Amino acid sequence: MSPLDTPARRNSALPAALEEARARYAAARPASAAAHAAARAVMPGGSTRSVLFWTPFPIVMARGEGAMLWDLDGHAYRDFLGEYSAGLFGHSEPRILAAAQAAMARGINLAAAGQDEARFAALICGRFPSIERVRFTNSGTEANIMALAAARAFTGRTEIMVARGGYHGGVLTFAREDNPVNLPVPTRFLDYNDAEGARAAIRAAGQALAAVLVEPMLGSGGCIPATPEFLAALREACDETGALLILDEVMTSRHGPAGLQGRMGVRPDLTTLGKYIAGGFNAGAFGGRAEVMELFDGHRPRALPHAGTFNNNVWSMAAGCVALGEIFGPAEAEALYARGEALRAGLNAACAKAGAAMQFTGRGSMMAAHFRRGPIAAPSAATAEEEQRRELFFLDMLQAGIYLARRGMICLSLPQGPEDDAALLAALREFLATRAPLLG
Repeated sequence: MSPLDTPARRNSALPAALEEARARYAAARPASAAAHAAARAVMPGGSTRSVLFWTPFPIVMARGEGAMLWDLDGHAYRDFLGEYSAGLFGHSEPRILAAAQAAMARGINLAAAGQDEARFAALICGRFPSIERVRFTNSGTEANIMALAAARAFTGRTEIMVARGGYHGGVLTFAREDNPVNLPVPTRFLDYNDAEGARAAIRAAGQALAAVLVEPMLGSGGCIPATPEFLAALREACDETGALLILDEVMTSRHGPAGLQGRMGVRPDLTTLGKYIAGGFNAGAFGGRAEVMELFDGHRPRALPHAGTFNNNVWSMAAGCVALGEIFGPAEAEALYARGEALRAGLNAACAKAGAAMQFTGRGSMMAAHFRRGPIAAPSAATAEEEQRRELFFLDMLQAGIYLARRGMICLSLPQGPEDDAALLAALREFLATRAPLLG
């Protein structure tokens, strides 16, 4: 038996291993450290995105190409973060860049409708059967805000319901119920994948409830897929009460020709999209039943306003036509989904063979590492030991030239090939072998 094969000894050795990994990380990246120090003089925390902050300082990337990244200190990484799913097409995809550059060459701020936005809209409506009409936004966050506004106006009700642990944008973050940055909208909560509990909660809300907003797989909440029973219960209860079912597919719409909703066989009233649909440029979209979306029809009296200078910006509209119209069609979506399923199975097989308290959850090309045993069907607070293992995994992967999210999230991209997946699997096996005494 290893001298570390007791919980007490593992717990004492884990902080020491983590401190050593942090020191190694810092020593290898003086340029990132200096850039972060300078940034702190003008930005709180030295960053403008909380998800990209970590101690002792975050990496500053200098450039990206294909499925590779290089930081300020010259280290190269295989990009398995994929900009939290926005980077589906990798870095500087030439066909997308050419379309965006050509559009911008004709003028950036035209203050008018454009031909590409109708083409882009037609691609989305043709792709997702539940989306009969669609409107564009600047981000997935805005898409969710506007979908909720549409639901409240359509139903004449005020309250919304979300899942604990859900994430629907910077002002709709529900890792905790009392998040001070969230919009002041009357909000009720349900537990993810608790079909009977969700059904009861929706029925209890009754005529006060305008919409239920959920992800068919939690993204920030740990890549935890919804069960068919859970989604069916939401659909059934919404039909009973008259609330609208909104599926946030900002991340998961990549998981099949008609998104994860198509794969799961559930038809929402509204769907939100974002991130990758415009090839990685700033974009979002919300759409669904025509009778709901017609609230925004300017030909109708008292139409709902929907402003946004860059809702139909020329570069995102042009890029979206190429991204969905030429590059990422139904066949490519199926192939990427299958690749992700195979990779996650390989990662989990390696964890099981090592006997480690580690596993990967997810669907298709999105997955996340968890440092506990047993089924994971809902988000839960990590123990201090789990958080330490997660950080150690992140730092060891960086050392191996693998870039993923600090929280352990992985998002595959189209430019990656079998050699990239093999490199990730090899790095995980090395981590499992090297850190075995610390992994339970």
